[in-house]
Amino acid sequence: MKSKFLFKTILCSTVLLFFCTTAGISQETLSAEQWQADLRFLQKTIHKKYPFLFKKVKAAAFDAEVEKFHAAIPSMEAHEIKVGLTRMVSFFEYGHTQIPFRTLAKDAVLAVNLYHFEDGIFLEGVQKGNEKALGAKLIKVGDMPVDKALKAIRPVVPAENDQYFKGYGLRFLTVPAVLHAQGVIPEYSEEIALTLEKDGKVFEHTFKSIPYSEVSEGYGFTTPNDKWVSARNQSETPLFLKHLKEKLYFFEFLEDSKTVYVRQSSVFNDEKEGLADFYKRLFEFIDSNSVEKLVYDVRLNGGGNNYNNKPLIKGIMARPEINQRGKFFYIIGRNTFSACQNLTNEIGNYTEAIIVGEPTSENENFYGDARKVTLPNSAINAYLSYAWWQDKSQWDGKEWTLPHIAKEMTFDDYKTNKDVVLDAAMNYTETGFILNPMQHLTDLFTAGKFDEVKRAGFQIANDPSYKYYDFKEEFSTAGHRLLNYGNPEGGIFILELVAEFYPESVGAMYNLATAQEQLKQFDKAKESYKKVMDLDPDGMTGRSAKNKLENLNKQ
Repeated sequence: MKSKFLFKTILCSTVLLFFCTTAGISQETLSAEQWQADLRFLQKTIHKKYPFLFKKVKAAAFDAEVEKFHAAIPSMEAHEIKVGLTRMVSFFEYGHTQIPFRTLAKDAVLAVNLYHFEDGIFLEGVQKGNEKALGAKLIKVGDMPVDKALKAIRPVVPAENDQYFKGYGLRFLTVPAVLHAQGVIPEYSEEIALTLEKDGKVFEHTFKSIPYSEVSEGYGFTTPNDKWVSARNQSETPLFLKHLKEKLYFFEFLEDSKTVYVRQSSVFNDEKEGLADFYKRLFEFIDSNSVEKLVYDVRLNGGGNNYNNKPLIKGIMARPEINQRGKFFYIIGRNTFSACQNLTNEIGNYTEAIIVGEPTSENENFYGDARKVTLPNSAINAYLSYAWWQDKSQWDGKEWTLPHIAKEMTFDDYKTNKDVVLDAAMNYTETGFILNPMQHLTDLFTAGKFDEVKRAGFQIANDPSYKYYDFKEEFSTAGHRLLNYGNPEGGIFILELVAEFYPESVGAMYNLATAQEQLKQFDKAKESYKKVMDLDPDGMTGRSAKNKLENLNKQ
């Protein structure tokens, strides 16, 4: 029996080795027709089994992209086709619907870790031998300015919003296959020159590629070791980066401020301590100690199993001495995704938390729980979402959860271990801070306090604590809603405020002009159209304003 078992083991191993080897070669030797067949298989599978994914994009637009790609395949190299297939799956703009990053990066990725800080993209970590470039600001990739390079690679990333692109998409900028396929570099090369700025000097540094398995990174930050170095001063570690490799979650009592700080970086159970046990231990500590403030940090939390969230929500709701404004703070960020978005939704729905940090990388209502779909010829795995998670109302289409207090690290903050996000929570005082600015302005408007609307609106629009709010869009939408639903005076008042708050905005001025024309305020409309033409003399909006003005002058 033992010899038969050994024979079977050897046979199975040999077959498996043969299959893996031939599968690895086959992607490079597939014919154009085989690649095209994989594309058609993907297209038909999505239409037949996942038609609900056509929520943000129309089926016709997807099919048009498929046809364009299908026609181009015969003239493309294998790595370009893989990137193209990734683009097709990323077209739906759901982070769970993807061809995994490793598919494109496993063989070649630049030996650098990038991070998008408030003041730009910096080389947060490098493989040893590249120390000259460590801590430099990224200016160009090849010959392309970084802002254009980011736009070029964006379609390859399954980005739900700009935060997802910052948190999970920036690494695509280090993959030679993506850079070539998306036109960032003219020819494929595994050595790429980056133009950098450091200590007031601009210089070029060429990075070589390494296998993705050699990258030393966790939660977006470099983990220093014998091959990798980090730009962060390693003499101390801020709380949000403590125990990253050892623990998925931990809490610490900050005795001087009587604050319990919690960092939870996953919604999966840690094998050392399950989440239910962790929550139990956390609340037992809070109940038996003199705790005046709870800071719950999920800025690095990319999700897990959202059924694990319930004990935390129940525990917070059961403790009104902590669950009140100014005593419970919840930190979010660009890595807050998936099941942690569900947690964030529940925190917003059921608690009095003041939310601090950056917006989340997930839509508030979203498609998750992806199924694997293997393409028949290339054996590439695509993951397609099938579960609709709706914690907010059905008409609430918010692309992310916004913080009440916006805070983001600069590179220098990170390098010197200054956690400005945690500081914002720790130093918060009740001085009349407006947690819901749009509701506040709506209440003032409804009460007829128009002077206060103008004063508060200008103050809020220029306050960096609200920098992620798109006030221009919010105000304009409110103005048009009033205009079209029986309150033209209120509508024009709001649109005039928008134009005043954002005097350089072509869209704001154009919206005001069209509203004035709609209300037959023709002289004012003419003046506004002239301002649009001055702001946008060669643009489409400027040309439209010119046509509108000519028509008004004929009347």
